[in-house]
Amino acid sequence: MNHISANDLKTKGISAIELALSDAAEVIVSVRGKDRFVVMEVAQYEYLRGCELDAALAETRADLAAGRVVQESPQAHLERLDAM
Repeated sequence: MNHISANDLKTKGISAIELALSDAAEVIVSVRGKDRFVVMEVAQYEYLRGCELDAALAETRADLAAGRVVQESPQAHLERLDAM
């Protein structure tokens, strides 16, 4: 994965990100030598968010299939949360 420093970003601006993204899907931005941020194109971000949602849906379906669910009224649900 490509890296750019915060100083490069400060001096070169968005062109540093564009150049780094020209041959990688993500770019790590380091601040004072430590990796701090990841930059990517919006299309890549939307793809990853979609993957997260697909994984959450699969987990929910597995919980339903295994019977790991509670059916209760909204009031009972709030009471159970307050008791936690």
